[in-house]
Amino acid sequence: YKDEVKQNFKNLLLTSPGERVMDPDFGIGLRQFLFEPNLETRPRIKQRIVNQTNKYMPYININEINFGAGPNPDELVDRHILSIQIIYEVPTLNLESEITIDPGDIS
Repeated sequence: YKDEVKQNFKNLLLTSPGERVMDPDFGIGLRQFLFEPNLETRPRIKQRIVNQTNKYMPYININEINFGAGPNPDELVDRHILSIQIIYEVPTLNLESEITIDPGDIS
């Protein structure tokens, strides 16, 4: 079940609203945040993740959402690279895990 939950969660994170014909609200839409200022979009991304998870995967409890930069955060380009780590749990399965979304996953 761990892998299935993780894959479904990743699908929710990477799907853009409107991609699913029968459910146009499904998805976080991370691609829409690719070229927006990193610090200004973090609260919006976090809220969207929490709202969509509560709606579509209510059995998941999000414990933490962390945003990271590229491998060299002192360089201008790497400061604007968005990486998201989500630590979550599924109490009914006694499962705690994490998922990381990097720029390669989003584009």
